Amino acid sequence: MSAIRLLVLGAVRQHGRAHGYMVRNDLEYWGAHEWSNAKPGSIYHALKQMAKQGLLHAHETAPSTAGGPPRTEYEITDRGTEEYFRLLRESLTAYDQKPDVLSAALGFMVDLPREEVLELLRERVRAIEKWRASVTEYYTPEEGPGALGHIGEIMHHWVHSADSGAEWTRGLIERVRGGAYTFAGEGEPFVGVLAEGQENPYATGERHPEDG
Repeated sequence: MSAIRLLVLGAVRQHGRAHGYMVRNDLEYWGAHEWSNAKPGSIYHALKQMAKQGLLHAHETAPSTAGGPPRTEYEITDRGTEEYFRLLRESLTAYDQKPDVLSAALGFMVDLPREEVLELLRERVRAIEKWRASVTEYYTPEEGPGALGHIGEIMHHWVHSADSGAEWTRGLIERVRGGAYTFAGEGEPFVGVLAEGQENPYATGERHPEDG
């Protein structure tokens, strides 16, 4: 599973309609270029590919008043919205993916109803516990990794990751259950995007040919 599709679809959806540089600016504002593959080339490629796949609708806009080239603005389609929520739900429950997948899902989880997020997180805990049980069928954590030589450190790391992942998820469940954050249908959501023209203090400053 790749986080870039979820990140790009979510960023476009938050604006309603956005050009590529706006999407890139948002993702850099979130630091996604540090913890995912959301680099400029990947972002622009994802926008074009998902437009071809019917997940985004590409609007050609007029050249800027400053004389620059026309920009393509993207709007999420009905198919794109379905794909976005599918990826979001899968990313919240998938325990065996790279950390960027969960990070992307956390950034958009408030687009779902609170009770659904709670159930998805409980499902995540169940999946982690099931995976841990499969590891401990042939590795006994109480005996320590040395019983299997240095190879035992692999299973020791797996069990430790499972335990810490489950503990963190249970903590998030408690925070969400306790009323933290504003979820879908509960009122005005937290605004986590930059306004048009707002300076991004976390921008890399790296230029890309498609920045326009």
